[in-house]
Amino acid sequence: MKEIKVGFLQQHNTSSLQNNMVRLAEGIANLAERGAQLIVLQELHNSLYFCQVESVDNFNLAEPIPGPSTNFYGELARQYGVVIVTSLFEKRAPGLYHNTAVVIEKDGTIAGKYRKMHIPDDPAYYEKFYFTPGDLGFHPIDTSVGRLGVLVCWDQWYPEAARLMALQGAEILIYPTAIGYESSDTPEEQERQREAWTTVMRGHAVANGLPVIAVNRVGYEPDPSGQTGGIQFWGSSFVAGPQGELHYRASNDEEESVIVNIDLDHSEQVRRWWPFLRDRRIDKYDDITKRFID
Repeated sequence: MKEIKVGFLQQHNTSSLQNNMVRLAEGIANLAERGAQLIVLQELHNSLYFCQVESVDNFNLAEPIPGPSTNFYGELARQYGVVIVTSLFEKRAPGLYHNTAVVIEKDGTIAGKYRKMHIPDDPAYYEKFYFTPGDLGFHPIDTSVGRLGVLVCWDQWYPEAARLMALQGAEILIYPTAIGYESSDTPEEQERQREAWTTVMRGHAVANGLPVIAVNRVGYEPDPSGQTGGIQFWGSSFVAGPQGELHYRASNDEEESVIVNIDLDHSEQVRRWWPFLRDRRIDKYDDITKRFID
């Protein structure tokens, strides 16, 4: 049995980058002391979710990769001997920015990175103003704990992204996330959205026979413009097995520091029972690359 201990931090964020990073460092240390081998952080974890407004000043939050944050989390990975999945606002060049996940190996080096491919543009989620769509494709990242299929937030709604990771040997699908309730929606609508978010990723687990880890931020963040009621991030971070079974699901309103054991070999057994990859009709899927079929 190839079992790994996966830890994640579901946290609220403040306007102080230093405060956020200090709390994350403390959380990483605690998870490592409890035996975590892989630690997953939420999307854009260093700051508030700045995409609620379109402001050129927010580009000052971006940084190069490698850079200060990869050095900071790299030192934590090296000190505690853990693999860390981070999520950063990448400054690639003047005027060219990405929403980028960086995987840090346990020796502190960068194992690889993934630039978010699907970029939303909705009220309070104005990501197209900030982020250029990724150009690295959908490729797993090899680490000492396994081959990680790392995607980011809005990517989680797209089965194609999960499938392409699976077809290249990903052993786990990982989604750093920042998603929450729109204040004007009814409680019933809010719950439908949260359940849909969980369900679609559990579907990726089933369809690909892989465990899934989704780590979301939690807590309320106001809209600096005052045009909306801000975002209540719904937490609910979870770990699902290769049949979609929930190993753990976090609170929708509290911070959590969690370790879950995942048996990576179990995916092989599930794929023998449900050989979806065997039965795919790859000779009939050409139209999948079209925007719409009239």
